[in-house]
Order: sequence, then structure tokens, then C-alpha cells
Amino acid sequence: MPGKIMVVDDEMHLARILQFTLEHAGYDVVTAFDGKEAIDALEREEPDLVILDLMLPVVDGYKVCNIMRSSDRFRKTPVIILSARDFGSEELDEPLNADLLMEKPFNTENLLNEIARLMG
Repeated sequence: MPGKIMVVDDEMHLARILQFTLEHAGYDVVTAFDGKEAIDALEREEPDLVILDLMLPVVDGYKVCNIMRSSDRFRKTPVIILSARDFGSEELDEPLNADLLMEKPFNTENLLNEIARLMG
């Protein structure tokens, strides 16, 4: 059962590719291109899942994820971190309470499977 996904990435072309891919898979998609825009859109859009980059202008992805996790309303909303960071070898700037960490470039089929699992 598809739902609404928010894609948050400052790379507009990647956000649009994700939007097209997810819409083709049957999801409603909203986009935000910086962390403040994402925070502002959360209340309005009420996404069922958020795909979030870490390195964002204005407010970074760490802060967006932490705001979601401290909110009664969005605490249980699944968050997929999709970032160019190498999670295996780099130490994160701060703890992340995301449901899944995925590195760019990513496999589209794997991403869709993980979305279905997290929303299922």
C-alpha cells in the first residue's frame, strides 16, 4: 500500500530522479531542498517516510532527523539517510537515530525494497 514519501536533498537533479522513480512505483512524493524547508514541510505534508541527505544547507540532516525523533508526531516515521558519506569508514558527526543508512550511489531496487519493508 503506497504512501507519501518526503525526499530531502540539496542536489535537485537527484531529488527529481528519486521523485520520478518513487512516483512510478506508486508513491506520493514531496521534495525539500534544504533542512529548514523539510522541517517546515513535515507538519504540512505528514509523510509516511522520509529520505534524508545529511549534508544540507541551512539545517543539516542530523538536526532534521533529531527534530523528528524528539517529536511525538514524527518519532515513529521511518527515516532513510541517503548520503555520500562512507558510513563504514567515517565517524559520524553526531549520533543518528535513522532506520536505515544508505550510501550514494545507491541501487534503486534495494532502495524500493527497503522503503516497502519500512512502510509495510
